Amino acid sequence: MEDVLEVYNTLPQSGVRRLCMDERPCQLIGDVYTPLPMKPGSVAKLDAEYEKKGTCVAFLAYDIDSGERYVWINKTRTKKDYAEFIDILCTNDQYAGAEKILLIQDNLNTHGYGSLYENLPINRAAELRRKIEFHFTPKHGSWLNAAEIEFSALSRQCLDRRIPSMEKMIEEVEAWQNKRNQLKVKVSWSFTVDMARDKLKRHYDFR
Repeated sequence: MEDVLEVYNTLPQSGVRRLCMDERPCQLIGDVYTPLPMKPGSVAKLDAEYEKKGTCVAFLAYDIDSGERYVWINKTRTKKDYAEFIDILCTNDQYAGAEKILLIQDNLNTHGYGSLYENLPINRAAELRRKIEFHFTPKHGSWLNAAEIEFSALSRQCLDRRIPSMEKMIEEVEAWQNKRNQLKVKVSWSFTVDMARDKLKRHYDFR
């Protein structure tokens, strides 16, 4: 836990970028009956019956320093998908030239250098291994990942409606991402190592 908190609490450094990432499944849901649009004197009407259209996965990275978030919608979340997302992220102009990326993530079995070596060209995987430094949240410690805060906002502001297809999901999520970035919404992280030692010391294992 302290390892993750130290990433948040250190000052920005030249050539070093700090990121949080996570992924979550998204249900695709369509209407059985066409909704009736809103008109003067009457609200829009939506039938309770719906149709499941499958699922997709949202990969999200949040930049602690710039406050920007990047979301990638994909069909699955395998090791190959994780490697592709990391590769796409590190190709971004903001990170391609970074000397080091400190990446906070959970301990999902796909989150490791092995996924990069298994699914990317060997030289690219080695380049990313040298660039990226993993910092894992502890078990039951997903609240330590600021990407979870962004997913909470995404759920409330964008995914609280029926989205029937992956194409529509990409369109809606991209619009949410761009608007939130334009507004420069930042996560204000205030929990420190000292606070953890004081409030959570019963969880420390001193053996």
